[in-house]
Amino acid sequence: MGNLLYIIAVILIIGWLVGFIGYSAGGLIHILLVIAVIAIILRVIQGKQPI
Repeated sequence: MGNLLYIIAVILIIGWLVGFIGYSAGGLIHILLVIAVIAIILRVIQGKQPI
């Protein structure tokens, strides 16, 4: 489950970067970034390496 959260976080960060450069999805991309950061923070709190 933790590995899945990390994969989702990476995908969301990549999506945010693409959206930030393209500026096509507006606020949705920033919401995805927040979700990705929360997933990474959860992994750190659980005591697992973020990378």
